[in-house]
Amino acid sequence: MTTSSKGLSRRALLGAFAATTVTAAPTFSNAAGFLRGAGDIRRIRMYSGRTGEMVDSIYWIEGQYINEVMKEITYFMRDWRSDEQHMIDMRTIDIMSASHNLMDVSEPYTLFSGYRSPATNAMLRARSSGVAKNSLHMQGQAADLHLDSRSVDQMARAAEACRAGGVGRYTGSKFVHMDCGVVRSWGR
Repeated sequence: MTTSSKGLSRRALLGAFAATTVTAAPTFSNAAGFLRGAGDIRRIRMYSGRTGEMVDSIYWIEGQYINEVMKEITYFMRDWRSDEQHMIDMRTIDIMSASHNLMDVSEPYTLFSGYRSPATNAMLRARSSGVAKNSLHMQGQAADLHLDSRSVDQMARAAEACRAGGVGRYTGSKFVHMDCGVVRSWGR
């Protein structure tokens, strides 16, 4: 760990800088520009009701992903049933972050599902026709998310505005699926 002469670690200094920047950062008017690299920081906020854990992190600063934070996100989005992890695709996190910015909310996403092991996916598929056999969840490329303050339709429209992956509306279950696969949408 690198420490400054005043006793602050490099990480603490970056965190203080990032927190200040988040407060001063403008709201992005369109996610497409955000995904092309507009802006100086990217932040993700999520809560897991399954584990009780929360992540609220700056994961990208001035064109660079922060590897340590990406590892924390990967752990957070693990298969909670088996505790298995798979590196989460940064593009999915970018879509989630851009969508969150478009909705102009401070509430963290509630994560229903991130990475799924093949065994978990098979079990869920046996219970529901809405689970894909080759789900992008098994590749760390998808997330199922909820916000209390926004409807499924509002969340889906924000994600679709990114034009960067798949968006599924699951109105009955009150969540939106976001992934970094082929641009497509489904559900009502």
